[in-house]
Amino acid sequence: MEEQRIRRGGPPMWWRHGPPWLNRWDEERAVRWPWRSTVLLTVFVLTGSNFAAHAQEGERAALDLFARVLLLVAVGQLLWRLRYPVPVVFGTAATVAVYLGAGYPYGPVLLTVAVACFSAVVAGRRRAAWGALGMLWAAHVVVAHWLYRWLPPSGDGPASWGQEIVIATWVVAIVALSELARIRREQWARERAERAQAARRRADEERLRIARELHDVLAHSISVINVQAGVGLALLDTDPEQARTALTTIKAASKEALGEVRQVLGTLRTPGDAPRAPAPGLDRLPELVEQAARAGLTVAVEGEPPRLPPGTDLAAFRIVQEALTNVVRHSGSRHARVHLDHTAGALRLRIDDDGPATGADAGGSGNGLAGMRERAAALGGTIEAGPRSDGGFRVLAVLPLTAQEENR
Repeated sequence: MEEQRIRRGGPPMWWRHGPPWLNRWDEERAVRWPWRSTVLLTVFVLTGSNFAAHAQEGERAALDLFARVLLLVAVGQLLWRLRYPVPVVFGTAATVAVYLGAGYPYGPVLLTVAVACFSAVVAGRRRAAWGALGMLWAAHVVVAHWLYRWLPPSGDGPASWGQEIVIATWVVAIVALSELARIRREQWARERAERAQAARRRADEERLRIARELHDVLAHSISVINVQAGVGLALLDTDPEQARTALTTIKAASKEALGEVRQVLGTLRTPGDAPRAPAPGLDRLPELVEQAARAGLTVAVEGEPPRLPPGTDLAAFRIVQEALTNVVRHSGSRHARVHLDHTAGALRLRIDDDGPATGADAGGSGNGLAGMRERAAALGGTIEAGPRSDGGFRVLAVLPLTAQEENR
């Protein structure tokens, strides 16, 4: 259903929920190796370090074989940054500390520490990332202010404290950007989980709605078929003409059931398509009375239904349908009364029969009253159902004329 919602409403807004590449990285980072990014970083660091060496010629030591090995080691460790972020962040920091301690030029080599730190923080290893950066900065301070006399390049003097402030600012910036990425990634993960939960909830609600519709459609029609099948079997030998009438009723009821089942299943089509047929409402109450009459139940209707929102109209129709179905199944009375009244912003439906209850197993699922209560509750209404003092049974439904569901 989430895919359907995206298809109907356009592409998802990745700036809210995270870019697709980050989602894939989250799901597959435990099994994938970042070959491409590591190769690109290797080319960038080696090429950039050559330019940095020319720019700092005379100030820092020239790049030699040992320097290039250190550069390859620093970048090569990043290949394991998704699987082992802690060893990688400390390893790159130590390698860069040796590189700078050997007097080689500043440059893109510092990017390897930034990438390793970013991966560690995003993976939740924040203290390791902070510790590695702190170790690198402390090593640079010791080399630049105390050990420079014994380390290349020869004749080098102590670094200015302004330079240390710049490096410290660089370290803080790396940490801040990494933390920002971690927070945003966690937010995207929460939003993805919420969207998945909402999709599951909508799917559950849709399944419940379809199950309720199918129950109401099939329970009524099959009850009519069951009653008429019994009549047909009982009269098959003694009154063939009456048995033929029962079979005709069974055919009509089954055709009606098939049509309504097709309409309910049509809701499983892609959302946004127009329905093939309007949902039933109280305007079809005469048809319902006729179907009940074919099952041997005489129904008297009192009152006129008002103009109702589609959701309320469907719920009212299904409640009357289920109540009459229960009379056919469970009551010894062959007479029922349906009373409609709309006052004080609510529709009142009252369905009565005179009983008594037959006590026989009518083959129902037992979900009829529960389905009626769910329909009424979804619209902000109520259902009361129970035996009357005179031995009959009453179902009383109160549905708001302005349904809550229609205002959402």
